[in-house]
Amino acid sequence: MSADNLAGPTKERYFEDFLPGSVSEYGGIRVTEAEIIEFARRYDPQYLHVDQKTAARGPFGGLIASGWQTVALMMRLLVDGFLPKAASLGSPGIDELRWLKPVRPGDVLHIRVTVLDATPSRSRPDRGVVRTLVEVLNQDRDVVMSLKPMNIFRRRGQP
Repeated sequence: MSADNLAGPTKERYFEDFLPGSVSEYGGIRVTEAEIIEFARRYDPQYLHVDQKTAARGPFGGLIASGWQTVALMMRLLVDGFLPKAASLGSPGIDELRWLKPVRPGDVLHIRVTVLDATPSRSRPDRGVVRTLVEVLNQDRDVVMSLKPMNIFRRRGQP
């Protein structure tokens, strides 16, 4: 999907390009049953994620992806579409991570990124902090996860 006010991933963006109120969408990525089970066996081996029969009797009525797998899939979409390769300087953290609906085998995930604010650094004039709302949507456009990350971006013309 393309961006509303931001350039696509092929154009390098800098701190100045992240305008509050800008909305962009990227994706999709299909979630398979095999990937859910493989991820969960390695990192989150709860029955909801690894045992189809027991999960069918559980609170979600079937196998669901680990929330941490959803975070990892969101990160892939964010890196591929939203984060500028030359200007991204990392992140000091995220706020308000919420898993709102289960992600199931066959779901196709997209992200919607809304720039909430962009603040130039007072101590490091070569950069600024951009705070966004990232919503992970499934193929029905239901928000399955949301979070508010902060990213540090280089300012234009800075080494």
